[in-house]
Amino acid sequence: MAPQFDSYSALYDQWYDAPAGQRLFMAEAGCLQLLGGAFVGRWVEIGVGTGRFASALKVAEGLDPSLPMLKMAAARGIRTYVGRGEQLPFKSESIDGLLLNLALCFIADPAQALRECFRVLRSRGHLLLGVIPAESDWGKLYQTKKNQGHPFYAQATFRSAVEIIALAETAGFTLQRAASTVFWLPAGPADESTRVDEGISPQAGFLGLLFGRN
Repeated sequence: MAPQFDSYSALYDQWYDAPAGQRLFMAEAGCLQLLGGAFVGRWVEIGVGTGRFASALKVAEGLDPSLPMLKMAAARGIRTYVGRGEQLPFKSESIDGLLLNLALCFIADPAQALRECFRVLRSRGHLLLGVIPAESDWGKLYQTKKNQGHPFYAQATFRSAVEIIALAETAGFTLQRAASTVFWLPAGPADESTRVDEGISPQAGFLGLLFGRN
């Protein structure tokens, strides 16, 4: 996570209480739940932030560089660690699953972070990414916000689904399953169904990508 989240941690978290934030949260969490199931074994969220997603998905542990955000995550019952994705403070092959939700775009060296994920995962472990594809209408919106110096997105790097999958595969992972959601336009009415479709849809503003470690 980028350092600007220290100053805006409360604002970031409160946004999910607004109607637009609630709708996105329901859709994105539902997409991740479809792929992660019961999140069996030891799962850790990298870039846990304030712990909203980890708490909803029953992911018990989370890592983040932001102390204000970790304090909020701990209040939600998450066991927290201070750290960055590029240097995970976990033993090799000690974790069953890793969740990186809306976090990869904020990591300075995503290739190194994914190599670290591969290192700490056990054989047959899983990596679950939640991403906003750059080619989507939502990705284009956030890129515009980045260009305008938005406090959250100024340091983000948005990538296409193809680029993200290639990064993970280069680190040694194999894509096993994908799901898509957020089919409404940023300026349009929200999709009341917050539906989740299997596979990668070019119309989706959010993708869940489940990778395996052999």
